[in-house]
Amino acid sequence: MLTRIRNAQMAQKVQFVMPSSKLKVAIATVLKDEGYIDEFAVRENGGKPLLDIALKYYAGRAVIERIERVSRPGLRVYRARTKLPRVLDGLGVAIVSTPKA
Repeated sequence: MLTRIRNAQMAQKVQFVMPSSKLKVAIATVLKDEGYIDEFAVRENGGKPLLDIALKYYAGRAVIERIERVSRPGLRVYRARTKLPRVLDGLGVAIVSTPKA
């Protein structure tokens, strides 16, 4: 999902569509609440849910400046919740998912 957002911004797209899931909707909710995207909606096409995301730009530049993937399949990075760095000294958002019990 984050790669699709990054690619859409590099192509200066205003809106893009991708397959939807509960996790992607939760991430989109956080991004909207924090002001990084304009709007999102879940639509159905042929019985399959699609997530429609409208990106946000300010003065011709994307609001999301940088998206990094730290942990990847070839190199997992594990940290305690209290050991995670503050992003942009508290001005940024780090989306961390916690497993359900």
